[in-house]
Amino acid sequence: MANKFDIDPDLVKKIADLLNETGLTEIEFESTGKRIRVAKATTLSTPTEAVSFSTKPTTPLSNEHETAKEPSGTPVTSPMVGTVFLSPEPGAPPFIKIGDTISEGQTVMLIEAMKTYNPVRATKSGKVLQILVKDSTPVEFGEELMLIE
Repeated sequence: MANKFDIDPDLVKKIADLLNETGLTEIEFESTGKRIRVAKATTLSTPTEAVSFSTKPTTPLSNEHETAKEPSGTPVTSPMVGTVFLSPEPGAPPFIKIGDTISEGQTVMLIEAMKTYNPVRATKSGKVLQILVKDSTPVEFGEELMLIE
């Protein structure tokens, strides 16, 4: 059983005041073999500004606006979380450009994950309508990378 000792309420109040002044959430104090820990209850707050990696609008648009805002096409999505690269190495031309005709299975980008470069292959043959990501940017699993006509 732990040794019990008298708690000095003035010391606890001073430490609590110090927590409020400094913005700390916990202080531990030890003197003459006695230790006291004062902690402030904290609540997790949700961020006021959310960051989204989606390239689609978050609110549904009417069909009329959708066709005007973004071309329809078959998306090629990211197979993993990582960093996307549009060319095989720095300074080299990109794998694809808007308007290029590509073949199913053709490498269109690379995604670096855990120091390994993984090819992203076209899911169908067609014309590149839009490239939705920028070179050397992070991507999420399932994120749309490009659209093929």
